Amino acid sequence: MKTQDTFKFAETHEWASIEDDGLVWVGISNHAQEALGDVMFFQAPKVGQQVKQGLPIAVIESVKAASDIHAPISGEIVALNEEVDASPEIVNEKPYAVWLFKIKPTSEETLQAELATLMPLEKYNLSAGA
Repeated sequence: MKTQDTFKFAETHEWASIEDDGLVWVGISNHAQEALGDVMFFQAPKVGQQVKQGLPIAVIESVKAASDIHAPISGEIVALNEEVDASPEIVNEKPYAVWLFKIKPTSEETLQAELATLMPLEKYNLSAGA
């Protein structure tokens, strides 16, 4: 897994990491987990589900609130992180090391176009007030 310096961030506080296998690993930012507080539950999307960039596809709940997780890119959900299902609090401990799900991009062309709409870490931190 790559480091957050190479991740791309959505305004809705999800990160996307393009891995060597061509899949996009998705998680939530440190800013998001701090705003949520202690994560208690993750309602994951379904494997095989088709997702579109920007649309809500999952929910993460904490003692403070529930928040939608949006797809940072379009494609198909191909894997869920079972560790998060069993122990959702790990998102608070390591937000940039814990992925929630993996997306197989619709196409390379679509992936590149959608990645261009996301932010690098430095710009995200400025916009999130981090």
